[in-house]
Amino acid sequence: MASKKEFKMKELNVESAGRSQLASKIVRLTITYLFLTIMAIIIIFPFYWMIISSFKTMEEYRFNVPTLWPQTFYFENFVTAFDKANLWDLFLHTLLVGTISTVLSLIVTVLSAFAFARLNFKGKNFVFGLLMATMMVPGELYTITNFMTVTGWLPFTTEPLFDLTNTFSVLIFPMLVSVFYIYLLRQTFLQIPNELYLAAKVDGTSDFKYLWKVMLPLSVSTIITITILKMMGAWNAYIWPRLVANDAAHQLITNGLRGASFTDPSGEVNYPAQMAAVTIVSIPLFLIFVFLRKYIMRGVSRSGIKG
Repeated sequence: MASKKEFKMKELNVESAGRSQLASKIVRLTITYLFLTIMAIIIIFPFYWMIISSFKTMEEYRFNVPTLWPQTFYFENFVTAFDKANLWDLFLHTLLVGTISTVLSLIVTVLSAFAFARLNFKGKNFVFGLLMATMMVPGELYTITNFMTVTGWLPFTTEPLFDLTNTFSVLIFPMLVSVFYIYLLRQTFLQIPNELYLAAKVDGTSDFKYLWKVMLPLSVSTIITITILKMMGAWNAYIWPRLVANDAAHQLITNGLRGASFTDPSGEVNYPAQMAAVTIVSIPLFLIFVFLRKYIMRGVSRSGIKG
């Protein structure tokens, strides 16, 4: 009898512990998802406010009590945005700079990553270590030296020898090399078995042919990731274009939008039209994230497997 009672007591204790663990898990998940929901609202709300404000009339935008949904959808703001900010030209300039810089950057990145991953030359690890060390330096610190270079202020000169400002060249060439992209692609190349490279060399395959026929097809996801990130970087660039290209013929999306005037003849700023312009500029980035996010995640995750 005593053993039966002890057995029943143990069953009750197990059930009680199970219910306690279940209740603890429910509370923990509730707190976690509540926190994530609050953070998501905080992050998403500015974008939501930007979008709904772009559809409001100026009178509704000036209401003392803000409305969380437009009373009437005023699409004229988008027409005004294209007119005031000259968005068609800004889109064209940004696509031109982004496409050319992305293609050239991919060429530099692929060749550099292949050299550091497969070729053997004296001082390879030392040079790669120096490149990795530059990632510790904030990019803003290079702005002054890059600006002096493109304006021709070389060492031991009292006057500029040339001036590349307000040209597309100054928007493309200084940003071609990215140590992070080289590191990302090199890590992917290192995952490809070295036996393939040795077998290709035995068959008399050149390094360039091996790179083109074997390594690039096996690294498509990382290359797509680099392409997406490079295009997004060109689309979001602000400090450098603002510093070296302020004329209307070479402005990009960010600095062109910042310099656009949405002030009416009466001196009042047309904030809904300004919000519409920002919404138009943001749409491509939203679409890229929605439809191509899996390629970004896949490329980064593959590159982080092997050091």
